Amino acid sequence: MDRYERLLKLHRILKVARLPVPLARLQDDLECSRATVYRDIAFLRDGLGAPIESGGEDGSAFHYEINEAEKFELPGLWLSSSELESLLAMHQLLARTGGAVLSGALAPLRNRIDKLLADQSGGKRWPIERIRVTRAMSRPLDEVSFRIVAGAVLERRQLRFRYRARSTNHETDRLVSPQRLTHYRENWYLDALDHEREALRSFSVDRLIRPQMLESAAQDVADSELDSHLAGSYGIFSGAPKAWATIRFSAKAARWVADEHWHSKQEGRMLEDGRYELRLPYSNARELLMDVLRYGPDAEIVAPIALREEARIQLRLALNGYDNA
Repeated sequence: MDRYERLLKLHRILKVARLPVPLARLQDDLECSRATVYRDIAFLRDGLGAPIESGGEDGSAFHYEINEAEKFELPGLWLSSSELESLLAMHQLLARTGGAVLSGALAPLRNRIDKLLADQSGGKRWPIERIRVTRAMSRPLDEVSFRIVAGAVLERRQLRFRYRARSTNHETDRLVSPQRLTHYRENWYLDALDHEREALRSFSVDRLIRPQMLESAAQDVADSELDSHLAGSYGIFSGAPKAWATIRFSAKAARWVADEHWHSKQEGRMLEDGRYELRLPYSNARELLMDVLRYGPDAEIVAPIALREEARIQLRLALNGYDNA
């Protein structure tokens, strides 16, 4: 834990404490030494003006002065990038929500987000127009269908629908037990147990046709099985990994790829010539190929051979399109 995280955690502990917090507990929670706790307390009190008071028989317990705790906030921006992104994304999502009933129900949540953001700017209105969260490559979604799907997930009921697969554009009837809703790359997916196929599948919600929530209770799948099946391979396409892909990126692309998170089990290393080698598991090559090919000549699939050949075919087909023109 770095000093920024430690100070923020110390502030949050003292802000909610109603009784002095013993030094030993602060050491455990902050994962640091006694001397470091004292240095951080001194910085909060003397450098940032925190209303810290000591207590306990030997003065080795600390809390915020009760009349000041509620109104004291750390000066400046103390949200992490992920916290700020989440708050702003939720704020914009609520702002886009239509319908008087739903908007009224969610109004307290939006007000709470406004207060959290205001706390970060010393109580003044947060200039939310100065921060931009963009959406890219999102697909139109039928809100009625989405509510039915979400309702089936939350109420643990079976779901029936026709599904138009994007890969073939063919329609099939599906009876499923919904397990989770997943928001991935600006789009919603339904993770479900497909009863006819007796297997877990992920369905793009925008491709569901006339979903119907049934009275039958959904069959639950253990979280461990869901995580293993749906998060074991690269991208949104689920299933146990069929192979590991090895991709080498040029020295120029390495400056970006080395800092990117592609998969929880990825393995990466810098090569002696400045290139970057990335290894990760996958079950369906389609999405992985799309992400690799966007790097153009700066990416080369080394293994497995089948994936390398598939990339070669895709590149040749793309080149043929330009040659024919």
